[in-house]
Amino acid sequence: MKTKVMMLAILIMMGAGNVLAKSKTEKFKVSGNCGMCEKRIEKAANAVEGVTSADWDKKTKMIQVVFDESETDVDRVQKAIAKVGHDTPKHKASDEVYSELPGCCQYDRSAKAEKAHDHDHDHDHGHQH
Repeated sequence: MKTKVMMLAILIMMGAGNVLAKSKTEKFKVSGNCGMCEKRIEKAANAVEGVTSADWDKKTKMIQVVFDESETDVDRVQKAIAKVGHDTPKHKASDEVYSELPGCCQYDRSAKAEKAHDHDHDHDHGHQH
């Protein structure tokens, strides 16, 4: 009996080792503001098949996602988050989905647009109008 219990314990431990071997952790920025955003972002990430954990920090705007890279990748996770209204480095939420977010969850998108607009003006230094 002890031998069977021991063999079962070894098999369980070997199985856990195989799962951990495929596990990958990624961090990336996700736009958002509040606790409601946090729940929505984490729920979207965790809904992606292969994701084992997702933790978004509203102060740093960074999410840490742990996933099985044989089942998914960071691109799929970012797409899922953008679909629920939150911009990521690779995927921008549609304006329609963003506008449906509660007011407290509508993060400032204009700063990005202004930065891009200012960047265009930086290249006109040598031109006089």
